[in-house]
Amino acid sequence: MTAATHSSLFPPVPDSADAVLEGLDPEQRAVATALRGPVCVLAGAGTGKTRAITHRIAYGVRAGILQPSSVLAVTFTNRAAGEMRGRLRQLGAQGVQARTFHSAALRQLQFFWPKAIGGSLPRLVDRKIQLVADAAAACRIRLDRGELRDVTAEIEWSKVTRTVPADYPLAAVKAGREAPRDPAEIAQLYSVYEDLKRDRSVIDFEDVLLLTVGILQDRHDIAEQVRAQYQHFVVDEYQDVSPLQQRLLELWLGDRDSLCVVGDASQTIYSFTGATPDHLLDFRTRHPGATVVKLVRDYRSTPQVVRLANGLLAQASGRAADHRLELVSQRPAGPEPVYTEFTDEPAEAEGAARRIRELVGAGVPAAEIAVLFRTNAQSETYEQALADAGVPYQLRGAERFFDRPEVRKAGVALRAAARFGGNDALLDDTVDLPSQVRAVLSGEGWTTEPPAGSGAVRERWESLAALVNLAHDVAVGRPAATLADFVAELDERAGAQHAPTVQGVTLASLHSAKGLEWDVVFLVGVAEGMMPITYAKTDEQIEEERRLLYVGVTRARERLHVSWSLSRTPGGRPGRRPSRFLDGLRPGSTGTVGRAGNAGGGGVERGFTGGPAAAPRRTQRTPARCRVCGRTLTDAGEMKLMRCDGCPSDMDEGLYERLREWRADQARLSGQPAFCVFTDRTLMAIAESAPGDDRELARIPGVGMRKLNRYGADVLAICAGQHPEGEEKGD
Repeated sequence: MTAATHSSLFPPVPDSADAVLEGLDPEQRAVATALRGPVCVLAGAGTGKTRAITHRIAYGVRAGILQPSSVLAVTFTNRAAGEMRGRLRQLGAQGVQARTFHSAALRQLQFFWPKAIGGSLPRLVDRKIQLVADAAAACRIRLDRGELRDVTAEIEWSKVTRTVPADYPLAAVKAGREAPRDPAEIAQLYSVYEDLKRDRSVIDFEDVLLLTVGILQDRHDIAEQVRAQYQHFVVDEYQDVSPLQQRLLELWLGDRDSLCVVGDASQTIYSFTGATPDHLLDFRTRHPGATVVKLVRDYRSTPQVVRLANGLLAQASGRAADHRLELVSQRPAGPEPVYTEFTDEPAEAEGAARRIRELVGAGVPAAEIAVLFRTNAQSETYEQALADAGVPYQLRGAERFFDRPEVRKAGVALRAAARFGGNDALLDDTVDLPSQVRAVLSGEGWTTEPPAGSGAVRERWESLAALVNLAHDVAVGRPAATLADFVAELDERAGAQHAPTVQGVTLASLHSAKGLEWDVVFLVGVAEGMMPITYAKTDEQIEEERRLLYVGVTRARERLHVSWSLSRTPGGRPGRRPSRFLDGLRPGSTGTVGRAGNAGGGGVERGFTGGPAAAPRRTQRTPARCRVCGRTLTDAGEMKLMRCDGCPSDMDEGLYERLREWRADQARLSGQPAFCVFTDRTLMAIAESAPGDDRELARIPGVGMRKLNRYGADVLAICAGQHPEGEEKGD
């Protein structure tokens, strides 16, 4: 399991500002050098967005354009912030603040509270669920454990959307939320919850943002002090900002426009928490002069995985779908995704475990394999199946690595050895950092060979082995690193919850897998009722489920296994069917070839000269240029036309309309949507070039050999002003 960009742990620090730009592709370089005014980076999965924005900050710092202390980079998880700080340090840009929204706000709140309010900041409660339970008791409302959790989530949503208790019922209806209790009851619980916090002088996680916003709004002197400190902002995962976070960002900025945002509307999967892609999609409206860069070169996944990902989004609808990015794989070809149907859930879990055991036996590291599911409740079946198969695993989203008892004990032992190592006989025969760490951890239960079987003993060994592996990685990057340096590295990682890799298969929900990647991914339970989940009713909710599956698909680098079961239990009624999201994409389903071919478009298929068995050429890094103005093209649709959207078109309007009428007939005959024949962009490209033979038609992105064989004669006849005579050809 790794973070979303595959790179060495400690690369050499670039020796100059220009050296920071080395190795970036043209679009990433455009991001790195766009240091003035508002910048919007639309970055598809696996396109190196973190690399682009960290190199942007580092280039600005190393070139003397940005002062490190004046830059604030914000993201959504401690892990992501820790990774960003580590990358900036390795690029020679020390001193830049990289924090979560909450961490940055809490730091400011603690500093300014005495001046703005007086006294000390109220205590921050880690878990609000007990306060909600107390509020329910005060209201004489009985809530079970599930209802407590759901009501707590509603209160959190209300606060990040800046909804007060009295407005909750109307706001919930307007947002299409299915309240777990009567909305009036939730409003009452919310109100009493806020009263209890005031009575007990405590604040919650959302209050950190609300109070910071309140102080910056009311105290212009404090707002100006913050703005004098931070003059340049970078926001990662901008599609996930809530209205409250957006308001805080606006107050940080003031009337300035030194802002760079990075996001992908197609990866919006947290709307239930108040996140909305609207701020990302409206960025150019709010900032008409913004520089917009689209990253579509996928360095993570094979063309086969990318084709499926593009196919999922090609069938999407809604505003986010209108702004989808069509990924272009930069990797050599790999195996096609494997689709498997099972009779029941235990059989599906056993099948996955059996295949995983084969992969591990063939040399695939267990840490490079993941099993991803829609809900955490699905985990238990796979835990049991992997344990029965003798495959080590780890649960993501369960107990945090640095909170594990064996990790805490190991930290104490390593810290003591670093302080008093000269008097420790354990270290007498050690010669470097890895041998020192192995010697210390041998006293905590680590051995050169893992214990037999699974369970708690194996899990403890896996934790210690992860620390041993990390010591080796640190030594590779910093040969002179000492035990004290290693302890400092652990402390920094613990603060950021940046856990080292544990050598076990990862079990994770699709939501918790965001931002990670593996060589092999098993997407399990991809059936109606689970994907999309049963309670997803509205069009917006269904589309978010589709995006969640897209996130799961794009976690895979090389191999992807997709499975579903026909019933929940052995012997149960086989009433389930594969997810509707796979229709037209998995073999044997309606419209498979048309939809998958269309989704790949000119991007994914570029570099192929024949059918699926043809060897792929490396995709050229040379940027496509507009044939009218010469500007570099990054948008997949513009690259298909080979001109900017704003440049004049020499399209034959009459030919375009005849092609559209013909396409409608073909779609009706085949029972597929019109875009499965040819997209509007492809028809426009045909109408602009008016090809006269097969070779000219085949050169148009979006045609390809299959469609050339199927539709070529008709299209060429229409371009020649003739009536197409043939009916639709079979596959």
